[in-house]
Amino acid sequence: MSDVFKALADATRRAILDELQERNGQTLFELCSRLTTKHGLNSSRQAISQHLGVLEDAGLITTRKEGRCKFHWLDTSPLRAITDRWPVRDHNGRTEA
Repeated sequence: MSDVFKALADATRRAILDELQERNGQTLFELCSRLTTKHGLNSSRQAISQHLGVLEDAGLITTRKEGRCKFHWLDTSPLRAITDRWPVRDHNGRTEA
């Protein structure tokens, strides 16, 4: 679980997850383009690739290679371990759905 927290601690990695939430199955090139245009992030492809590695190590993304392209997919299952450990409750102490 510490890998998940480490991965989520970085704003660029959260932006990557946001982009995959909006449009899943993107290549590195697509992600770099969207991060630049939508978020104003001017990170190099190598830097974004390293962020993707951290996210993959944490289990927050999966990848699939097709020919020369590598596609990245959001996987929210590691987040379930967090909400299972600390369920979200409303102000009356009831667990939210």
